[in-house]
Amino acid sequence: MRRDPSDEEGLGTRSVTARPGEDRTVDALDRPLISRAGIGGLLVVLAIVLGFGVGSEIGSAEDGPRIESAAAAGANAAVEYTSAATTLAAHTLDVSARGPATLVSHSPADRPTTERLAADPPSGIAIEELPIHQLPSAGGDPVEHFTIVTRGEIASGESLGASLRHQGIAPSTVHLIATEMRKVFDFRRSRAGDTYRLGQDADGRVLDFRYSQSPEESFYLAWEGTRYVVRKESAELRPLVAKIAGLVDSSFYGAILALGEQSALAAEFSRILAWDIDFSRQVHPGDEFQILYERLYRTNDDGEDVYVRPGRILAGRYAGKAGDHTVVYFEDEQGNGAYFRPDGSSVERAFLAAPLEFSRISSRFTRSRRHPILNVTRPHRGIDYAAPHGTPIWSVADGVVEYRARAGASGNLVRIRHRDGLTSHYAHLASFAKGLKVGDRVKQKQIIGYVGTTGLSTGPHVCFRVKRNGVYVDPMKIGGPAGEPVADARLPVFRSIRDQLLADLGEGPIAIANEAL
Repeated sequence: MRRDPSDEEGLGTRSVTARPGEDRTVDALDRPLISRAGIGGLLVVLAIVLGFGVGSEIGSAEDGPRIESAAAAGANAAVEYTSAATTLAAHTLDVSARGPATLVSHSPADRPTTERLAADPPSGIAIEELPIHQLPSAGGDPVEHFTIVTRGEIASGESLGASLRHQGIAPSTVHLIATEMRKVFDFRRSRAGDTYRLGQDADGRVLDFRYSQSPEESFYLAWEGTRYVVRKESAELRPLVAKIAGLVDSSFYGAILALGEQSALAAEFSRILAWDIDFSRQVHPGDEFQILYERLYRTNDDGEDVYVRPGRILAGRYAGKAGDHTVVYFEDEQGNGAYFRPDGSSVERAFLAAPLEFSRISSRFTRSRRHPILNVTRPHRGIDYAAPHGTPIWSVADGVVEYRARAGASGNLVRIRHRDGLTSHYAHLASFAKGLKVGDRVKQKQIIGYVGTTGLSTGPHVCFRVKRNGVYVDPMKIGGPAGEPVADARLPVFRSIRDQLLADLGEGPIAIANEAL
C-alpha cells in the first residue's frame, strides 16, 4: 500500500468525494483500495494471515527511525540506535518476523540533525531507555558505545576551522560547529592558546564540543535527544586546602614560581602585606615564607580534577630583614572577610607602602641626585618605581582626585588629596583609569592609571611623591593609623580560628594537602 506524502499520520489513505450515498476511500493514487466484490475473499485471506502472524510498519523513512512490531511468536529482536544523547537515550525495540535481528546503523542522512522518535508510539511497540555506552546486540552480548575525542589548541594566526581541518575533521562538521556555536560565541574572537574538545561517534556525528578561552569559562555544544543545544558554562570550582613554604633566592615572585605555583599567589600575598612590606625593595635572599591557602579545582569532561588557580589565602607568614609578619583570615558576623595579626589588630593602614606591585625602585627619595636626562644634580623628592609598561597603579589611600591631566615634564599626572593634609602624586602614566575625573572619590588600592613613560622619562616607571601640608616627605616613612581591629565580642571566635589556622600553617618545607580543614 502506498503512502500519501502529505499524510502526517502515515496511514497511507485519504478520503475523496463520493457519489451520494456512497463512502469511498482511495489511496494516494486515487485507486480503490477494496472493491465490494472482493470483501469476502479478503476476509478469507485475513483469517489465514492472522493464523501465521502479520507485521505492520508505521513511520516515514525520512522522518526518523523505523518502529516495527510483530505478532509472530519466537521472532528475533533488534535494537536500533536512534539517538546520540549525552547520558541516557531512548531506543526502539525493532521486532521483525522477516529475518534475523541486526543492530541498525544510521546512514549519513540520518544524522542527529534530522533524527527523531515518534512522539506517541502505538501500543505494542516496546520503548526502553538504555545507557548510551552499552547497547544489547542480537546475540545478547553488550555492544560498547565509544566516543572519538579530538583535542586541540589554537596556534598563533590560526582559526578554529583551520585547526580542526588540520586534525582531519570533515568540512561539514566544521560548518556545523561554527553554525551552532555562533549563538553564544563569535569565533572571530578566538585567541592563540584557546583550547577545544570534540566528541564524535564512530560515524563521525558530533556528540559534543567544548571551546575554552580560560579554565573557568567555556562554550558548550551538545546533542540532546532531538536537537543541538549550546550554552556558556562557568566551571564550578572546588577548594582544597594546601600549604606552600620556602626560602627567597632572588625574589619572592621567583620563589613562588620555583615551587610550581602560579604568580597570582605571590601577587595576592604581597597585597595582603602591602601595608608592612614593600616587595620591590624589602625582599632579600634567605627570607622565609609559609602560606596556607585554597587551591581551586574543576572537573573536566573526562571526570578528572584539574587545578585552575589559587584561591583565598587563609594564613601566612613572612620573615626576613623587613621583620616577622604573620596574618590570618577572619570573617565578621556578616561574612565580610579581612586579614588580621595574631593579636586581632588589622594589617591595614591609612597608607600603603607602594602604589603598585612587583616592581623595582630605580630612584629613591633623596636631596641630591644626578638627573638621568638633564645631567644636573638636584633633589629627587619622590620614589621611582620601574615596572612593565601598562602595570596598574593604585591609590595608596582613600581620597579625592584633585588633578588628572598632562603636566609638562611629569607627563600624565594624577594628584589625590587625602586626610591629615596629605596629597599623593603619580607621574609619567601611560594612561588614566577609564572614567577617572577630577572630583572623584577613590578608595585605597583603586586603580587610577597605568605605568608609562610620558613626559621627561628614560623608561616605563611611575614617580610617586607625597606632600604633607604642602611639603614633600619620604613616602616610605608614612604609615598612618591602622584599620579596625577584631570586635571585642568576636575575639573568642577569632582566637579559636586563629589557633587552628596557625597550627595548620606550621613550619617546614612545601606540602600540598588535598583535603579540607
